Amino acid sequence: MTRRKRTPFLIAGLSAAAVLVSGAWYLLHLGRESTDDAQVEGRVMSVSPRVAGQVLRVRVEDNQVVDAGEVLVELDPADYAAKLDAARADLAAARAAADGARSTLTLTEKAAPANLVQARGGLIAATFSLTSAEAEIEQARADLAAADSRQSLAEINLKRTRALVESNVTPAADLDQRQSEFDAASAQYQRERARLAAALAGRAGSGGGVVLAKGRLSAAQTAAEQVASARAALALAEAKTLQAEAALKLAELNLSYTTVRAPHRGVISRRTVEQGQSVGPERPLLAIVPLDDVWVVANFKEDQLAGMSAGQSTTVRLDTYGRRKFRGHVESIAGATGARFALLPPDNATGNFVKVVQRIPVLIRLDGPAGVELRPGMSADVTVRTKD
Repeated sequence: MTRRKRTPFLIAGLSAAAVLVSGAWYLLHLGRESTDDAQVEGRVMSVSPRVAGQVLRVRVEDNQVVDAGEVLVELDPADYAAKLDAARADLAAARAAADGARSTLTLTEKAAPANLVQARGGLIAATFSLTSAEAEIEQARADLAAADSRQSLAEINLKRTRALVESNVTPAADLDQRQSEFDAASAQYQRERARLAAALAGRAGSGGGVVLAKGRLSAAQTAAEQVASARAALALAEAKTLQAEAALKLAELNLSYTTVRAPHRGVISRRTVEQGQSVGPERPLLAIVPLDDVWVVANFKEDQLAGMSAGQSTTVRLDTYGRRKFRGHVESIAGATGARFALLPPDNATGNFVKVVQRIPVLIRLDGPAGVELRPGMSADVTVRTKD
């Protein structure tokens, strides 16, 4: 058969082969959606100190694997240790003040009722003393009146006797007797006047005692208020004690924060801290990348998501490990396209519109351990079986 006669058969064979290959490719990819816009994702934990201070020493290096709780950085603890000592002293002072307020309350609760009883008794005694003084004044006035009468009588007798003596009717001895009686009556009168003045002064003193007793009674009658005031002082002292305890706990925490520890097992990355550097909570010291919690994010075109749903099986191939395939499943589909979360989301209502096929992130979880280390950022190819 000549070459010209074989050409139609060759073309027919190639066409048939192309149809078979196309059909096989179509059947092979039927019910599957694939993308090479995928990468491994994971958490990047930025580690910052919880207190400000100067770095005393750095215990880790870049790319070092650390366990949870391992010391990463140590800050100078001197300032926070001094604040802790001050907080302990403040707490001791607050507790002492609370003990004093408690003792004062106990004393007030016992003394206030006794002071009230004593003040009432003092008022009764002062009132009785005033009544007695009034009686003494009345008695002194009566005695003074009697002494005045006796003095007047003695004076009359003295004058009568002097006239009789001058007339030689009575002897001179009678005049001496009458003079003596008059002098005695005058002395008695002066004594009774002095006793009356003393009684009046005693009444004034007793009146002052009554006023003083009434004042003491009024003060003692505030026993309930005194107890309430002592209780309020105790409550204030106890509140200050609680405040001092909280300050002590905060000082202990701040001192513990001078030791920066790893929050999770992972690989040290992006370390920027150095010894002697002044650091604070506003600036990260380093980052930790956990390698035991990674996943794959595949950005499928919007026209590939019609039959895609959570739970569908997937095949993941990582560029790092060549043709090796990893089994997984669709865990979730993002609520919006990636463009909606961009710094400047597109606004199709302005300018000239050019339709661009959008991509929507799909989260892929591997089924079981991968057996190799997967690091965030690795490129991947993902195929989702939308139909079995």
